[in-house]
Amino acid sequence: MRIDSHQHFWSLGMFPHSWITPQLKPIHRSFGPDDLKPLLDACRLDGSVLVQTFSSLEETRWFLTLASQHDFIRGVVGWVDLTDPDVEETIDGLKDHPKFCGIRHVVHDEPDAGWLCRKDVLAGLAALARMQVPFDLLIKPPHLSAALQVAEANPTLRLVVDHIAKPRIAEGGWDDWADGIARLAGHSNVWCKLSGMITEASWTGWKSSDLKRYVTHVVNIFGPERCMYGSDWPVCLLAGSYEDAFRALEESLPSLDEAALKGIWGENAASFYRLS
Repeated sequence: MRIDSHQHFWSLGMFPHSWITPQLKPIHRSFGPDDLKPLLDACRLDGSVLVQTFSSLEETRWFLTLASQHDFIRGVVGWVDLTDPDVEETIDGLKDHPKFCGIRHVVHDEPDAGWLCRKDVLAGLAALARMQVPFDLLIKPPHLSAALQVAEANPTLRLVVDHIAKPRIAEGGWDDWADGIARLAGHSNVWCKLSGMITEASWTGWKSSDLKRYVTHVVNIFGPERCMYGSDWPVCLLAGSYEDAFRALEESLPSLDEAALKGIWGENAASFYRLS
């Protein structure tokens, strides 16, 4: 199974994404399944995991409806209010759908870098652990310390770092990211998506070689068995096409055997999210 572990859809008429401004011309429109399917086919991918973009149960339910209508959408990572005392009831309702496979919150947009360690948030994350629902960590280097505390406090909670925690590739940023993510990788319940890298590099001048140092570090510290490919489409269109993002990872990976590559290109995502 070859799976893109991280892609999005949005309808600007349904959900007002304030960050998608006219200045971001390549992505300033709606994107749906008919836009993505030919791109997956061109890269010989069997399906994808559709990931939340908006802090909205309505968006999550819309995504689950799309997943029911399109076989190639193998799973949906939605959103719930982790601070809601009744969050387990909400998750229970989402779990009725066979393609619901995880939860994400846009942590790096929270004003508090320690948001993940708030008492009410930790209670919500503990609920995810009890219900065996994975959590996507959408973070940047300043949030790695809080993510580490979450991993330590919830050893049974499956966690996956989105976009390798967004190092400042365009600026050659390294130490604040490399050390923190290495400590996080020391916990076996934490995995990592090799995604979102070309938009952290120079949008107009990046090369695959710019990513290689970061990809190699992630694969070395997590091991290939806890890494997975993600396109971050259509956000990636700010810096290149779907195929550009796909080829960039192909060209950035260290030398690996066939089994390890099969894992990164899909089998690890299927295992982590328990996709059918």
